[in-house]
Amino acid sequence: MGHWQHTEIGGHPCQLFLPAKPSIHRECIIYLHDQQLTSLAERPAFEALFERYGLPCVAPQTGRSWWTDRIWPGFDPQLSAERFVVDRVMPWLAAEWEVQPPGIALLGVGMGGQGALRMAYKRPDVFPVVAAISPTIDYQFAMEAGDMTLNELYRDVEQARQDTATLHVHPLNWPRNQWFACDPLDYPWHDSADRLRMKLYSLGVPFEADLETGRGGHSWEYFDKMAEPALRFIVERLERERLRIV
Repeated sequence: MGHWQHTEIGGHPCQLFLPAKPSIHRECIIYLHDQQLTSLAERPAFEALFERYGLPCVAPQTGRSWWTDRIWPGFDPQLSAERFVVDRVMPWLAAEWEVQPPGIALLGVGMGGQGALRMAYKRPDVFPVVAAISPTIDYQFAMEAGDMTLNELYRDVEQARQDTATLHVHPLNWPRNQWFACDPLDYPWHDSADRLRMKLYSLGVPFEADLETGRGGHSWEYFDKMAEPALRFIVERLERERLRIV
């Protein structure tokens, strides 16, 4: 089996998974963590899949930043979590692992799931492959419920809503490969995932979604169950991108 390492990128901690037998293609995953800051080093289901597919993974640690492009001093007083991924992690991958777009996929769970979708919608040429498990898309609901970080990041609920992933979908410019899933019992996040599904469908934007499979609501029981279809999608679509004729 491969192994996890700890490193710093741009002065911030990151975890790295290095498979024992990496794929011969220059590809990798950027994993965006959930609100509980759960490490995939604690989740054997994900680790086994990274190993099976030979996919290295870098997992930045940004606290409860919600992966926004807004300054949160709890992470960095001058750099947003989103800009950290784009301006620090991406150059590190190019220099250290020799990986460049389109060979980089975004994968996220919960808070990280919505962050992965939003980053891909804002930069579809940089992140053409994205998979999100239980993405907390309409996070204005969490703000209404008293999430302290969101209340530091946004002036009010409407400002937060305007920055959610669904509002960043462009009808003519979108990631070519997107997949998301949410347990039907995962309230209110299933409703927001369904709203995203309806918007993409109405715009004619291609996507894949599983909003029917259930296993424990918003929980690691469900996240672990959906790891296999998420990673299978990523591997298939990275291969499609590799063979794509521009």
